[in-house]
Amino acid sequence: MPPTTPGPGPGNGEAARHTRGGGAPRSARQYRPGHGRHAENTIMSALVRAGLVPRSYLLTTQGRKTGRPRTNPVVPVDHDGRRWLVAPYGPVSWVHNARAAGRVSLTRRRDTREFTIREVPADEAGPVLKRYVRISPSTRPYFQATKDSPVEDFITEASRHPVFELIPAGEDQQRGHAER
Repeated sequence: MPPTTPGPGPGNGEAARHTRGGGAPRSARQYRPGHGRHAENTIMSALVRAGLVPRSYLLTTQGRKTGRPRTNPVVPVDHDGRRWLVAPYGPVSWVHNARAAGRVSLTRRRDTREFTIREVPADEAGPVLKRYVRISPSTRPYFQATKDSPVEDFITEASRHPVFELIPAGEDQQRGHAER
């Protein structure tokens, strides 16, 4: 069978584009993991572990293939009385691990809390993504919508940025979010 060549478009080295109101399209940067990103995550993790980075936590997921704990720095979002986890770089490894396990933990300093997760549809994710872009400026280049864009632009973009509701372990049964 001959090898296939990926077509042009987001995720294949090309920036995604989105046009609003007939204006010039704004391109979104694509996340590219590598040695630099690994070093950056290691440094950020140490700073977050020490409690030196505002709003940041260490997310731990169980590796879906190895079963080993995997840790990444994240910025949870508090919105409408609930807590959310946003994947600003798209469906990266921690997203796949979280989906497979259905559970994650968040740690800040010495405080670790366990959560079950519920991935939400685009209409529910849109307002959360808008809030996230406001509080996490370092990830704005990965979004086509700007911090001042309407929620509809974030709903359109939701398929590229998974959003999970964080439900404190034990409350999932009480709230009717039985394990799937």
